[in-house]
Amino acid sequence: MAKLKHTKQEKELMKEMVEYGCVICRKHYQVYTQPNIHHFRKGVGMGQRSRLFIPLCWTHHQHPKHGIHGGTKSWTAKYGTEQELLDYYYATVKDYQSEP
Repeated sequence: MAKLKHTKQEKELMKEMVEYGCVICRKHYQVYTQPNIHHFRKGVGMGQRSRLFIPLCWTHHQHPKHGIHGGTKSWTAKYGTEQELLDYYYATVKDYQSEP
């Protein structure tokens, strides 16, 4: 199966998410942290990418103890679901864009 190619709109959204920063760091600590894009895993096979994604810093994305790839159940209990964080991003991105 061919890898998913992102649309022009998805690529632009990813750029905006990088400017916004890690959604967890912003929500819980009110700081900007350089993110990577995390693709949702629920509903897709191994090695496949979802069209849903959120910005997460290395610690919240790949850290063995604190990242989503280190343990989804404990991560979700602490920070919320991927969908909840995506909803938070969309709810706050307008506020972020209007900051001086």
